[in-house]
Amino acid sequence: MSGLKEKYLERLAELFPTIAAASTEIINLQAILNLPKGTEHFITDVHGEYEAFNHVLKNGSGSVKRKIDDVFANTMSARDKQTLATLIYYPREKMEKIRETEPNMDDWYKITLYRLIEISKRAASKYTRSKVRKALPKDFSYVIEELITEKQGLADKESYYASIISTIIRIGRAEEFIVALCELIQRLVVDHLHIVGDIYDRGPGPHLIMDKLMEHHSVDIQWGNHDVLWMGAAAGQKCCIANVIRICARYGNLDILEDGYGINLLPLATFAWKKYAKDPCECFKLKGSGADGAQEMELNMKLHKAISIIQFKIEGQMSKVYPEFGFEKRNFLHKINYEKGTIVIEDKEYTMLDDYFPTIDPADPYALSPEEEEIMERLVSAFQNCEKLQRHMRFLLSKGSLYKIYNSNLLYHGCVPLTEDGNLKEVTIYGKTYKGKALYDFMDSYVRKGFFAIDPKERAKGRDLMWYIWQGENSPLFAKDKMATFERYFLNEVELHKEHKNPYYTFLENEEVMDRVLMEFGMDTKKSRIINGHVPVKTKNGENPVKCGGKVMVIDGGFSKAYQKETGIAGYTLIYNSYGLILAAHEPFESTEAAIEKERDIHSDSVIINRVVSRKTVGDTDVGNSIRERIADLEELLKAYRSGKIIEKI
Repeated sequence: MSGLKEKYLERLAELFPTIAAASTEIINLQAILNLPKGTEHFITDVHGEYEAFNHVLKNGSGSVKRKIDDVFANTMSARDKQTLATLIYYPREKMEKIRETEPNMDDWYKITLYRLIEISKRAASKYTRSKVRKALPKDFSYVIEELITEKQGLADKESYYASIISTIIRIGRAEEFIVALCELIQRLVVDHLHIVGDIYDRGPGPHLIMDKLMEHHSVDIQWGNHDVLWMGAAAGQKCCIANVIRICARYGNLDILEDGYGINLLPLATFAWKKYAKDPCECFKLKGSGADGAQEMELNMKLHKAISIIQFKIEGQMSKVYPEFGFEKRNFLHKINYEKGTIVIEDKEYTMLDDYFPTIDPADPYALSPEEEEIMERLVSAFQNCEKLQRHMRFLLSKGSLYKIYNSNLLYHGCVPLTEDGNLKEVTIYGKTYKGKALYDFMDSYVRKGFFAIDPKERAKGRDLMWYIWQGENSPLFAKDKMATFERYFLNEVELHKEHKNPYYTFLENEEVMDRVLMEFGMDTKKSRIINGHVPVKTKNGENPVKCGGKVMVIDGGFSKAYQKETGIAGYTLIYNSYGLILAAHEPFESTEAAIEKERDIHSDSVIINRVVSRKTVGDTDVGNSIRERIADLEELLKAYRSGKIIEKI
């Protein structure tokens, strides 16, 4: 036995000090391998739409309804099943409505408790008793365990259960117990949640989504370009900060910054109101409806323009610091004829929609004024010192990454940059060239350096790379040739607004190319698949999210309300359970109030993408591989005990 192996087994012996203890653990682990695989839930491109996200999280993209159907089949009406599902999603709010019309609440409590107990039993059946016990709410853990665990040999089991339920009702704990059961069901129907990018921007509640995710029992996150933008802003990168504020202003969501994160925008607002007092700022109308009243709308439009001009200035400055980022071609302020109100792009002159630029010096257009410099310094300090924002970003860092391999699925937000002929594209950053997985790994490491590097130069490079990841042509999270922000604001020519996607998107149906991507990440092309979001799937135009015969799934269907006119739906999500893969296409979510009062669930069309011949078990998963390794180690420990190389600690 080698010294290292012996040392490892001695440490293992501290956890399992006897032959009996090691043997019991082997038996337990071997049994776990044969349990059904836990349900995985994939959600992407939430874009701040908290209410819709919260609802999809509660219903598990139809998983709760499927569980109700499994248990009650044809013994309950469709209406009763819907009422029960709504209760499970929103127990407190739904019971408040039920109390208004139900004449005998005790009878309702009894019927409902029995139903919820049966669903809880079914939901818990695929887990070990230990795992279920950890999921139980503390206040009712013992009672719930008694009710959902079969009691073999109990002569009058029905009487035993009836006594418990009657007592719960009699002592006035029925409603709290119902809440506990509903939350337990939500917890058990989905074992693990994957967020495949873009929690932030457009919608009004990304901070609420982050709070919700931080409470979740099991989650991983693949960063989207909008998430990395906010990470860069939190790290103090000025271009990222300006972009974050501009997008919040554009969608009428400045409340996210002011109320959600407590970031003071008053100096910027005062500056904008003063500098653009006589400017209607028509090119900077809001896309959202976050402003209350005409005056607030006017202020937001002025602030929107002010921060946009600041953004173009500091991006122009930063592009000269990092010429390899390729952003200098995106600088336009020096191309404007400020007297004529025109701009020359690629030797062609265009008339600008807005020619009022009181804060730009034509002789030095990228220089910030003293007021703008002071505003940006204040904002950098505010973002870096916002405790809540930093807490959310640390969570993104701890639970997130640029990609993840999980149960034979390769998860990433955007794409793997490819050349026109379908090969991995080489990208040069900071003097070195990367492609494929190496590009992802390099960028992931530098995002973390932007927060944690001790060397100030490396930390600055990490911060600035987040700006590149946000909108760089060869960024795997952006995957377009440009972000046409300037053109969309100031030029009417639609052809200048066009953003060309990376060739990756033309090869989504090409099995040879997609296999090449999978092999680059060390995956088995026969059983692996790619799951990503980022580009909305235009379902209304007949586009299908399932590509390459099911080997690739692009599941951004448009959670963002701003995209729903383009997509025709309100998001795709994916469920991967022990029976196979289910794709859910969601209709727009009306409101939480409608979901409770009118029992209007998100209407979802579910399509089985892949149904397995034999039900998948834990043994078929990554967890199963880890368990088998653990069993092998314990069997080595048994050999060491039996050979006398390690002594039992009895």
